[in-house]
Amino acid sequence: MTRIVVIGSINMDLVTLAPRFVAPGETLIGERFLTVPGGKGANQAVAAARLGAKVAMVGAVGDDAFGTQLYDGLVAEGIDVAHVSRMDGIGSGTASITVAGGENQIVVVPAANARVMPAHVEAASRAIEQADVVLVQMEIPLASVEATLRIGKRAGVPVILNPAPAQHLPLEWLSQVRYLTPNQHELATVLNADPSSDFRDLMRRAPCPVVLTRGEEGAWYREDGEPVHQTGFKVDAVDSTGAGDTFNAALAVYLSQGLPTAVRMACATAAIAVSRLGAQGGMPRADEVERFLERHA
Repeated sequence: MTRIVVIGSINMDLVTLAPRFVAPGETLIGERFLTVPGGKGANQAVAAARLGAKVAMVGAVGDDAFGTQLYDGLVAEGIDVAHVSRMDGIGSGTASITVAGGENQIVVVPAANARVMPAHVEAASRAIEQADVVLVQMEIPLASVEATLRIGKRAGVPVILNPAPAQHLPLEWLSQVRYLTPNQHELATVLNADPSSDFRDLMRRAPCPVVLTRGEEGAWYREDGEPVHQTGFKVDAVDSTGAGDTFNAALAVYLSQGLPTAVRMACATAAIAVSRLGAQGGMPRADEVERFLERHA
């Protein structure tokens, strides 16, 4: 069983289904409203757990009702929450999400996630040292991302950095990353490069291996040589929320089988997720991925 530690955000997603995206200053009648657990960190933790990994979560929730629901939800998924802190006097992180035509627009309020400090990561250092893979994103303070990279490097544990929301990062940080998993815009931002640059050129410029997601086109990956394309799986998209998180989790779970296999499994797992409503609600289990691949052999 793959042991994965996820350091990242835990949010409550406030999801509105709409016929289209609203224009500035416009009021639009929505079709449906949902309150569902989310956050890039929690999403990746849940997705990995459903694929059969042994998962520990490092993060924070507030002292509000959302915090209780989010904490209990992680426990229900079999995730180790020993390093999930309940923060007094602050609310839990939220993400206001509008879904229209299978695409989404998201506004995140970090709240308790902004208090995930390097000390929280250091407190989980033993769990990190015992992990097979570590996953971290950028909805927590950058100092905590750096602490994760440093501890992972020190322990010899591969760290997958999902640089979202993207910011320019120092090259010395990137040199500690085992796999960087951006989309094209995120990769350009991380490297402080022209976003109109060819994504393959950007992948070659990165000081670490890159697995670049391309939505329905699939993904590209590069370790030492030229970028390699893994085609996507065609599905009827319902909700793309959490697709990238599902991809990252699957990549971590299947990494022991080699990068080409892991990327293929990640593309398949993400394809299943976008065919369903909700970030965590759409995340499949390992047997569902196997059946999906049998149908798409």
